[in-house]
Amino acid sequence: MTKNLGFIGFGKMASAICKGVINSGFIKPCNIYAYDVNFEHLKEAAEELKINAVVDVKTLAKNVSNILVATKPFVVDYVLSNLKDVADDKLIISILAGITIQKYEDNLPNSRIIRVMPNTPAMVNEGMSVVCRGNKSTDDDLQFVLDLFSKLGSAISLDETQINAVTAVSGSGPAFYYYIIDKIARAGEVLGLDYDVALKLSAQTALGAAKMIMETNKTPEDLITAVTPPNGTTAEGNKVLIESDIEKVLFETVEKTCIRAVELGKGK
Repeated sequence: MTKNLGFIGFGKMASAICKGVINSGFIKPCNIYAYDVNFEHLKEAAEELKINAVVDVKTLAKNVSNILVATKPFVVDYVLSNLKDVADDKLIISILAGITIQKYEDNLPNSRIIRVMPNTPAMVNEGMSVVCRGNKSTDDDLQFVLDLFSKLGSAISLDETQINAVTAVSGSGPAFYYYIIDKIARAGEVLGLDYDVALKLSAQTALGAAKMIMETNKTPEDLITAVTPPNGTTAEGNKVLIESDIEKVLFETVEKTCIRAVELGKGK
């Protein structure tokens, strides 16, 4: 069966997803359709990507069996009202923060729902996406979505009950790493480096450290030990980290983010 995909909403994240699936060959551009309220913007993007721009949700639904909702969360009711009569027996994939599978299933009882929490590094094919299946979604649906988002980095499947913690760790997580990378670079600047040089050093070091964790199957503790000889420079820096309250600060950062995700899920 020919793979296809329709986008409702075509902002930066949707565009990144679209580029990823096209560049990987997972879906051909001629089998991708998109709708956005800003049709002029959509038309330009569609011409560049060689996908199909459509003027309404009904036309989109006629041409695809898989629909990805990528609008702002506050317009979800408008989206659902447009999908109500055209989404029967279709797979609906939602990347909207705070919008539950139950919300979709209550409004689209004859559709199959899968919720995804991606993150912005998907724009450079280094994303981390978590996929949560709804009650009517099939194994094939789940595999399709995992395959789709794996073209943008990594993708795993978890139960939706874990989505708020996922939001805190990986959904919002890039912003926390950006902050840390910047502050390390600023310290380098104070110590005499050009900021742009220090930023490159800090960012590439963060990237390399992350790849070491992902590719060596060693724990962070093992890797810390491996680069920390006694009485050396790294040991001195680690001492500051250990004796500070950074562990508490990072925990509270993730915890507060998770609490806010819960609130958004309740419409607060």
